[in-house]
Amino acid sequence: MRASALTALSAFLTLPSLARAADAAPPRIDTGDTAWMLVSTALVLLMTIPGLGLFYAGMVRKKNVLATVIQSFAICCVASVVWMVAGYSLAFSTGTPMIGDFSHFMLGGIADHFHNGADAAFVMGTDSPNPMAMTIPESVYVMFQMTFAIITPALIAGAFAERMKFSALCLFTVLWSLCVYAPVAHWVWSPIGWLATLGAVDFAGGTVVHINSGVAGLVAALMLGKRHGYKVDDLSPFNLTYAIIGASLLWVGWFGFNAGSAGGANGRAGMAMLTTQVAAAGGGIAWMLVEWLHSRKPTALGIISGAVAGLVAITPAAGFVLPGPALLIGLIAGGVCFFAAVILKNKLGYDDSLDAFGVHGVGGITGALLTGVFAYGPLSATDANPAGVVGSFAQFIRQAEAVGVTIVWTVIMTYVILKAIDLVIGLRVTREQEMEGLDTVLHGERIN
Repeated sequence: MRASALTALSAFLTLPSLARAADAAPPRIDTGDTAWMLVSTALVLLMTIPGLGLFYAGMVRKKNVLATVIQSFAICCVASVVWMVAGYSLAFSTGTPMIGDFSHFMLGGIADHFHNGADAAFVMGTDSPNPMAMTIPESVYVMFQMTFAIITPALIAGAFAERMKFSALCLFTVLWSLCVYAPVAHWVWSPIGWLATLGAVDFAGGTVVHINSGVAGLVAALMLGKRHGYKVDDLSPFNLTYAIIGASLLWVGWFGFNAGSAGGANGRAGMAMLTTQVAAAGGGIAWMLVEWLHSRKPTALGIISGAVAGLVAITPAAGFVLPGPALLIGLIAGGVCFFAAVILKNKLGYDDSLDAFGVHGVGGITGALLTGVFAYGPLSATDANPAGVVGSFAQFIRQAEAVGVTIVWTVIMTYVILKAIDLVIGLRVTREQEMEGLDTVLHGERIN
């Protein structure tokens, strides 16, 4: 790669991986960057509806398929409004290193750049030591980040599939988005966030999205308890074709997730797209081979789960590593997540219905730590990794600290939120309702 290209790539930081503001003049909107971010935003939204909805629906029983799909759809609606009202402001306004303020309440002020000229962009964190100069309208950035805020609580739903009240799910989405997701997003992605200033990096959401959702899912699964008939009745997936289609949509949408996190149409976006593809392929191959050795048959559910595990693990590293290490990350994640989702879950006996923790939690932790191991100097987001050097112990420690902090915060806050909801309206449907099926009980509909 030419030296000039490496110099251009190294100008970017962690998500949103945008150039630092060079001076006080408002940056100008770049139409190419804006076009790519609009496409990326649509791709990430595609991951939740219909991608995740079909992926999860294909793995539950027939009597719960509609209820599972509508969970993703309803979360999309609820999380969008929460993000517009207060979530974006808490995550990305200046505030303090711990949390943003309400200066962008109801998205107030995001159109201020129009007063500086029709093609003026904006600068995030103008009062911070390291402001981020955008080359896209703030409205596009708000919408891009909204899609991340949507999919994160939707991922959690896989852990308690087939047994939570719909009313409890909606209330949980509101409270968790404000009290867990927004603070962690601020810590990691705001220019003044305390984990960002510590030096921890997360290119596209390994910590903010996947560890956050996976750990919360485990807490929820433990608090709600096992499905009735777990390990006794036949809980086989209703339609794996749905799951395969959903996984395929997730894979395609993930290019917006990761390559879009470069903040524009640039070299880092290209590298993130390439590393995303090879990591997903590596994850699918690794899970398939391990399962083949373990149970003598490579299953459809296994290979799609492995591909998702590879996508999860590369997310925090996508813009910071080269293709070779990306393949290793995918291969490692496929094997580790198989162990967590199949062997460890069965041994410990908890009912993480659709492996939200086994794939997203464990995959996110794996990817976040391996980012510190494989980050390539010219692509690195920190000074701890000079040009030509791959990985650093200092960066690994920073990543481990961010992982630990996120786990502790998510466990505590998710427990508190679920406990409060349980006391007020209850979390779980009755045994009779669960046996009849959530499609009919909660929504008055069914698949013929």
